[in-house]
Amino acid sequence: MGGGMTRREFLVAGGGALAGALVFGGCAGGGGSGGGGSGWEPSRNVVMIVPFEPGGGSDILGRAMAAGLEEVREGVNVSVENRAGGSGAVGYSYLLEQRGDPHFLLASETAGVALPITTETPFRWTDFTPVAQIAEDATLLIVRRGSDYRSLQDVVDAAREGRVTVGVAGATGLDTIVTSLVEEQTGVEFERVVFESGGEIVAALLGGDIDIASLNPSEVIGQLEAGKMRALAVFADERYERGMLAEIPTAREEGVDVSFTQYRGAFAAGGITPEQRQYWERAFVDWTKRQSYRKYIRDNYLISVVRTGEEFEGYLRDYEKTLEKVLGGQSR
Repeated sequence: MGGGMTRREFLVAGGGALAGALVFGGCAGGGGSGGGGSGWEPSRNVVMIVPFEPGGGSDILGRAMAAGLEEVREGVNVSVENRAGGSGAVGYSYLLEQRGDPHFLLASETAGVALPITTETPFRWTDFTPVAQIAEDATLLIVRRGSDYRSLQDVVDAAREGRVTVGVAGATGLDTIVTSLVEEQTGVEFERVVFESGGEIVAALLGGDIDIASLNPSEVIGQLEAGKMRALAVFADERYERGMLAEIPTAREEGVDVSFTQYRGAFAAGGITPEQRQYWERAFVDWTKRQSYRKYIRDNYLISVVRTGEEFEGYLRDYEKTLEKVLGGQSR
């Protein structure tokens, strides 16, 4: 089962050339360091909320976006606040409380759409203002160096015979969704251990507290390069094309038909004006033209996909429908 989100071609090559699909949703990206012609500019410090602990992919995303906005909008200061808890619900609930205030942004990914499907939350993604998608990424099946598992099929076989623990970040993140898809495809059941960030999962896997993990390349590339961990499969349509990741087979190559990518982007508080939304849309689009954005994509092994406005909202609606099919059995 493909999960409805197909793996795009890995778009950023070693030289940093950007070839992502830029969809601006009706807003022309203004260059330079001004307000982009929206008629509104921030009047005080801007807060970038990260709804997970430091060290994971969401934290990396939030800090990269904060620095990028400061780069393209002279005089704008963006501070990062980690508000972890409830598999991301604490951070999203905090943004919900800021309704009408354009000085709050949030580093968003799958949990922002998935949480309300499985958990009693005071929000849906429609309660916020989707500003921009800036990337997509896939997840890897990871084991520590000394693990007896040499392939995804080894893991599946072990789960059929006994207990296999898997670390996931949040109860409804990409890794949890991929784990559910593998269970559905193979008929096995894993024992999930929920953490608040990818960084915590890495530590638990290295310490032998869990058997396997589902992690983004950005969260684990250093450990892979150091030989402390091994990647058994990537849950994407195609293999990565760069470096050691190119050696990792897809789950389909291993006989498990699972492919699912997640979006990475930014939400603003709900109830802001069209001018305020346009300001942030243009700022993010301007950042995607900079070398720092290309470096973020390249260093974190992401897929460059940029959407704003109605295009981003349409994507989220389709994404929600897909997640409802995948996670419906876990619903409240």
